[in-house]
Amino acid sequence: MTRLLLLLLTSSATLLVFGLWIPLKAVLAQEMLELAWAENQARQTDSRPWPWADTWPVARLAMPVLNDSMIVLAGTHGESLAFGPGQLTGDDNNSGAVVIAGHRDTHFRGLKALETGNEIRLQGRNGRWRSYRVENARVVDSRSELIDTQQLPDGTLLLVTCYPFNSVDPGGPLRYVVRARISGDRYPREQIDTVAGI
Repeated sequence: MTRLLLLLLTSSATLLVFGLWIPLKAVLAQEMLELAWAENQARQTDSRPWPWADTWPVARLAMPVLNDSMIVLAGTHGESLAFGPGQLTGDDNNSGAVVIAGHRDTHFRGLKALETGNEIRLQGRNGRWRSYRVENARVVDSRSELIDTQQLPDGTLLLVTCYPFNSVDPGGPLRYVVRARISGDRYPREQIDTVAGI
């Protein structure tokens, strides 16, 4: 009986650790990414957050209505998305169209709460903030509809995550896409803390 109880407790603890690993990694990584982001801005170089990282911070994304701010990484491959959302298109100053993808169960779980008119802010490495307003959110089936990033007008911001939000199955063909347009509000570097809501 004691062995069975010990086996049950060990199995439960193991499952708990595996279940919390991705969310825990996402939170801890953002702390290290904050340091790398500060170095990127100060030196205007691509500073990796840890020696073996295959990505680096390229922007800061703030969603004031959700009281949320996070570092955005270069690229959208699976390994980097475990640590933060990834920027698929856009340049260092976040000009042109910007597409950012993130996991639905960590960094982008709050996207479902964004509504038309909500503000989203994006800071480039130059320290400047750009303000966007949510135009719409919709579900896209990736099997039948592709987002042509070349056709997006300048000043467009797309935030993309898997859908549905409460699914336990990884991946799947459905994507939740939030589309926002630049609103013209730009903030100087000195207003970083106020603008980001941090």
